[in-house]
Amino acid sequence: MSRKSKKRSVRDVLVALLMAISPLIAALGLTGTSATTASAASLTEVTNFGSNPGNLRMYVYKPDSAPARPAVLVAVHYCTGTGPTFYSNTEFARLADQHGFIVVYPDANVSGQCFDVSSPQALKHDGGSDPTSIAQMVRYTVQNMNADAGRVYVTGASSGAMTTNVMLGAYPDLFKAGAAFSGVPFGCFATTDGSGWNSDCATGKISKTPQEWGDLVRNAYPGYTGPRPRMQLWHGTEDDALYYANFGEEIKQWTNVLGVSQTPVFTDSPQSNWTRTRYGSAGAQAPVEANSFQGVGHSLPESGMAARAIAFFGLDGSGGTTTGPVRATGSGKCLDVPGFSQTNGTQTQIWDC
Repeated sequence: MSRKSKKRSVRDVLVALLMAISPLIAALGLTGTSATTASAASLTEVTNFGSNPGNLRMYVYKPDSAPARPAVLVAVHYCTGTGPTFYSNTEFARLADQHGFIVVYPDANVSGQCFDVSSPQALKHDGGSDPTSIAQMVRYTVQNMNADAGRVYVTGASSGAMTTNVMLGAYPDLFKAGAAFSGVPFGCFATTDGSGWNSDCATGKISKTPQEWGDLVRNAYPGYTGPRPRMQLWHGTEDDALYYANFGEEIKQWTNVLGVSQTPVFTDSPQSNWTRTRYGSAGAQAPVEANSFQGVGHSLPESGMAARAIAFFGLDGSGGTTTGPVRATGSGKCLDVPGFSQTNGTQTQIWDC
């Protein structure tokens, strides 16, 4: 069944999802900053960027401040959204003006404006559908805009967050890190009947072991032995579109993929309803960071969160790689500084590597 001829029930579900994410759309409109007021640069559509099995559109924002070899951020919109809307109503373009990276905005050019994260083609490296189109956008940007292939990142909200999980899982060779705002694990939304919607996943009914989740990612690109991208996760406890249970499943998946313990090495509360945990390192660019918001629904990112994602990537000038803790070869213990704090007198942590 083609993606343009989905069953009526799927369209009904998409309508319900639209109702669920309306607070997100409103929040983005209130908190976003249009980059057009901050720079002479403008959003540009790119055509003929390579094979495009998902029939997506590609928009690029390259700020005037971009250096000779800029980093790249792929910013993926939610269902019912568009690339230009995500550009105008989120903070990524303004941050690009500030820090000099390119932003690529894929556009799901189909009814419902959701990205394919369900089909077997989407869940395989260069298998086809939307993820392959997005991968081609990245390759085009690197080859034709002199971008730095070693500093490519991806983020997204809702359908875009699910796509972020898929891109990190199927294309670890292209991305260094991702930030998923209200998503689900790689492979959770998988279907084989041509449907683009998986209700069991959306409602948090699918649970797997860390190994099972990790195997789904590893099997997406058989034979790949290179480094795996880091992951930053964001979710509200009252999410009624993509239930909060998916947050825990994402943590299980990415800690397994990155080979770190499910027990956090750092936990804090940046604000009253916010719990932040880091896995594998206490630093601000840990292998996995998870951010949970008590009482918050399907309305992320909120104002200021995009900047924290940029910091996690290292695009704010703090560096895009994880050097990790100091390791003692004799004892096997690691020494780390909580939160990469530079405050005099900060107590270091010693823990099992």
